[in-house]
Amino acid sequence: MALEAEYLMPSGERILIRPLQKTDLPGLEWDGEYAHFRNLYWQHYESSLSGNTLIWVAENASHEIIGQVFLLLLSRQKELADGTFQAYLFSFRIKPAYRDQGLGGFMLEMMEENLRLRGFRFLRLNVARANPLARKMYEKHGYRMIGPDPGIWRYQDQNGQWQTAREPAWKMIKTL
Repeated sequence: MALEAEYLMPSGERILIRPLQKTDLPGLEWDGEYAHFRNLYWQHYESSLSGNTLIWVAENASHEIIGQVFLLLLSRQKELADGTFQAYLFSFRIKPAYRDQGLGGFMLEMMEENLRLRGFRFLRLNVARANPLARKMYEKHGYRMIGPDPGIWRYQDQNGQWQTAREPAWKMIKTL
C-alpha cells in the first residue's frame, strides 16, 4: 500500500504526503498555534509505533508541515475504531494558504484507500459544527451525518495542565 504520495497544487507546487516521523512533531504545532496539543501529539506518535494510530503529514518544498491527518485504528471506544472494520479520522488540518485547492480531498482519498487495503469498511469522523466548509467537503466525498456530538473532551496541555475542550460537532461516517 502506498505510504507516500505527491500532490501537485494548482500553482505547480509539489506537496509530499508521507508518514509522520518523530522529528516532525514540533511542526504539528504550527508555529505555536497548536502547542497546547504537544502532549497529545506525542501520545499519538507513540500509539503509531504500535500500529494503533496512523499519522501522515503534508510538507511543501521547504519541508514545512502544511497539513496533517490522524487515523485511529483501535480505540477503547469501539464506536470510534474497532481495529478491524471501522477507523476514526481526526486532527485533519491544512494550513489556510493551502486550502480550497484539492489537497484536503486528495489526502482524504489517500487515507480511505489505505484503510480499504487494510480491510476496513467504515471511516468515522467528527466535524466541528462551526466548520461548515469542512462538513461540505466530507459530504462531497460521500460522508453522511449520523448525529450530533457534544464534543467535550479533556487533554493535558504542553504545561501538564488538564484542559477541557468544547467543540460541538457532527458525527459522520462513510462506507469505504
